Amino acid sequence: MRTDGLRWDGLRWDGLRWDGIVTLHGRVEQRIAKALQRRHGIGLSEYRALCRLVDADDGELRMQELADLIGLNQSSVSRLVTRLENAGLTRRDHCPADRRGVYTQITGEGRAVQDKASPTYHAELTEALDEAAADPALAPLVHLLRTRWTRRARGPR
Repeated sequence: MRTDGLRWDGLRWDGLRWDGIVTLHGRVEQRIAKALQRRHGIGLSEYRALCRLVDADDGELRMQELADLIGLNQSSVSRLVTRLENAGLTRRDHCPADRRGVYTQITGEGRAVQDKASPTYHAELTEALDEAAADPALAPLVHLLRTRWTRRARGPR
């Protein structure tokens, strides 16, 4: 089958599905980022870094680990951690066994900011997904996200 000169095979469908994911991701990210900045004065990447640090053993991670966990490159995560440090939300420390290794550790103030921003993050995520679920082009993706992972969280049937 050909439509407008393009073959509608698996590759074309993959592209359309991926475009939907990118659209959904962009809408959700934009909404959450605006709310976090407006209400808490932090960006979405800062919030994600604080969450990863809160969950880490002793509240600290190597810089490369943090970069991998939040999807940033080394240079970007270094700038991010500098912003967090300047705000008093994290501090850097060198690895005692390997002085080249640099850790970032969350501070008490960083924990407080993350804790206060968490309800905003979750509420905006839910509202953004609810809005996307009303869009016929995105509704199947939202349904998949909400049902597939909900079943996995509950365990096998």
